[in-house]
Amino acid sequence: MIEILKSILLGIVEGITEWLPISSTGHMILLDEFVKLKMDKDFMEMFLVVIQLGAILAVVVLYFSKLWPFNKKRDDVSYFKNGNDKGAKKLVNNYVSMPKIMLWLKIAIASIPAAFFGILFDDEIDAMLTGDIRAFVVAAALIVYGVLFIVIESYNKKEKYKDVSEISFKLAFLIGLIQCLALVPGTSRSGSTILGAMLLGLSRVCAAEFSFFLSIPAMVGGSAIKLLGFFKDGNVIDFNEAMVLFFGTVTAFFVSVLAIKFLMSYIKKNDFKAFGVYRIVLGVVVILYFAFMA
Repeated sequence: MIEILKSILLGIVEGITEWLPISSTGHMILLDEFVKLKMDKDFMEMFLVVIQLGAILAVVVLYFSKLWPFNKKRDDVSYFKNGNDKGAKKLVNNYVSMPKIMLWLKIAIASIPAAFFGILFDDEIDAMLTGDIRAFVVAAALIVYGVLFIVIESYNKKEKYKDVSEISFKLAFLIGLIQCLALVPGTSRSGSTILGAMLLGLSRVCAAEFSFFLSIPAMVGGSAIKLLGFFKDGNVIDFNEAMVLFFGTVTAFFVSVLAIKFLMSYIKKNDFKAFGVYRIVLGVVVILYFAFMA
């Protein structure tokens, strides 16, 4: 029961920090100093990645109407009475939403750079997450991007795109390139993507939504790779571990729903400066803790 309670706490932190631009990695590193699951290293590495599936499910549920490309089935037999391809074309247009298909293509294109560089520099990324260096890499990223949030919000006033449907393929690819910065621990995937998208002219709401959508292939792919690697190495999940994984994932889902709703409501009336200040403070806390306490 104690381990389940710990997994719920980890799920809460994951659900909040995955979507707010404040770095889930930075929070997990600090939390790991005080709350440690009594599980082996392989399971913990898999657990911290797979609970992201709960967070991703929150995006799918909240934005289902924007992402699901197929319309409800209806009686379209009459479309074929003309005896030509006009009926078939009308049938396809009724069943499939081409704007949503195009959105998924843009998400796919934007996901290519991070997938490519993530695989290419996998060992280097893992090295930054191990040993004493990880805390200071994360702290530096927290502070640098915290400053950038404050500076960009102070001087960047252009908002050319207010809806994700206005994003071009070129713009999607550029945002995808910027997302690669999140490969550095502590940067925050949502933070780097939102900042870059805003610099390219997206409104805060549009930037945040596209960031959420980009997280789907990134996190589903990462979780799948981690799970396959876990079982490929001969590991198995016993009942206690399954319960820990279940409660952590479910908690991450429900907390993510609340976090996403909060963020979207907040940025409609406010900017990201408060998150920038928070990142700087957290970065300083991480440095001080690991320099003098750990």
